[in-house]
Amino acid sequence: MQTPALKIAAAVVLTIAAASAAATANVSYLNTDAMTDVPRHYKDLESMEYIFTEHLKQLSERLPAGQVLTVEFLDIDLAGDVFPRVPVRDIRVTKGQADWPRMHLRYRIEQDGQVIRSGEQQLADPSYQLGANRYQQELYGYEINMLDTWFRKEILPPKKQ
Repeated sequence: MQTPALKIAAAVVLTIAAASAAATANVSYLNTDAMTDVPRHYKDLESMEYIFTEHLKQLSERLPAGQVLTVEFLDIDLAGDVFPRVPVRDIRVTKGQADWPRMHLRYRIEQDGQVIRSGEQQLADPSYQLGANRYQQELYGYEINMLDTWFRKEILPPKKQ
């Protein structure tokens, strides 16, 4: 007969083991000062980096256990154009013309310390204001939607038929 303490201890050990085997993501932003269009205020830039990093970490949970996704952002051009307002925050206006979101990134997927796939991608979504976007009301929703599409098409392993 097992005691409740033994059951709890076993559950904790299994939870820790499962968490260590789960897929993860490492995200970095190379030379943001030279990027095409990112927020110019450091707090806004940190917020953008946090949003993209957390979203990629959430997406990486869909990878097979033990895999690590590493993404390096080389360039970012956010959707819309910025109209500076001093001292208030800048205003970003999207017109649906030549202001679509673009990203240049390098990625790597590792399993047990070995690179199983890597590449460099130029992402762009010229039709970003057309169709359904479940993130449309969120800050950087167009870019997050573009990352979702890239992840689904390029990163996730193909489903077995």
